[in-house]
Amino acid sequence: MTETALTVQQTARPTGFPTPGHFRFAESPVPEPAPGTALVENLYWSVDPYHREMMDGDFELNAPLEGRTLGRVTASRTPALAEGEIVLHRQGWRTHAVVRPEEVRRLPHHPGVPLSAYLGVLGGTGLTAYVALTRIARLREGEDLFVSGAAGGVGTATGRFARLLGAGRLIGSAGSPQKVAHLTGKVGFDAAFDYRTGPVAGLLTAAAPSGIDVFVDNVGGDHLGAAIGALHERGRVARVGTISQYNTPDAPPVVFDHADVVEKRLRIEGFLVSDHQDVQQELYDFAVPHLRSGALVADETVIDGFGRIVEAFLLMLRGGNTGKILVRAV
Repeated sequence: MTETALTVQQTARPTGFPTPGHFRFAESPVPEPAPGTALVENLYWSVDPYHREMMDGDFELNAPLEGRTLGRVTASRTPALAEGEIVLHRQGWRTHAVVRPEEVRRLPHHPGVPLSAYLGVLGGTGLTAYVALTRIARLREGEDLFVSGAAGGVGTATGRFARLLGAGRLIGSAGSPQKVAHLTGKVGFDAAFDYRTGPVAGLLTAAAPSGIDVFVDNVGGDHLGAAIGALHERGRVARVGTISQYNTPDAPPVVFDHADVVEKRLRIEGFLVSDHQDVQQELYDFAVPHLRSGALVADETVIDGFGRIVEAFLLMLRGGNTGKILVRAV
């Protein structure tokens, strides 16, 4: 274990895209656990689109950023946390954290499952995709699905889960030809398009000429407008995020035919995955056997070194990752 602890702090509120100047690394001695707590040396960090939204006011300035993190207990002063145990917590962008037992979740032991999966396809990312499909959209076998931002962490998990759940035709949008190729060549999408090449409504019509039944939306904006036009009667929209607006506060409003929502009896529902923690075990029961068999693959972009966590975050905001982006200790 190192003798110095590092944390990443936000120093200012960004307008538009954040830059490295909006963050700083703060150095301190490794903390000592107090009675009833344990010291965790962190191994993996998750950087997520929601972090950008929270930078506008939810994150306290000059304090460590929160976020999902996996680490190993290295010193314990509570019988509830054994040294050597791997735990998940939300104390975020720091190399070391002092935690109470109620602040962590112990990871189940699933032989053959990589540790990184518990922050990705088995973690909040995978849970978001699973809840969107099974609780919000209630995807039925044979239904056609469109996923925006399909090459990201939630998008790839949504596509892979949907295929395992028996979806019909899968259509995805992504931000580069390489990502489009990954979706159709690796993830299992039947069609995908690069949304930078033209109006999304036209691209979606070409990819799904018969329309769609379900839309899982990570992007918002013109993707949402296009999907509402393409949805069949009683279509469903699961709103996961609005990443198209996180760095453009003056983005134009979504344009669509509001009568479509009524006449086609559409349902549009947003959700927070934090309201569905009771589904976590169901996700394990569903996904772990498929991970072990190879039927489910965890799409990941892994950046090595805590010192690159800001770089990883900014890379993700500009679409530089495929699948879930993680930072790994070295």
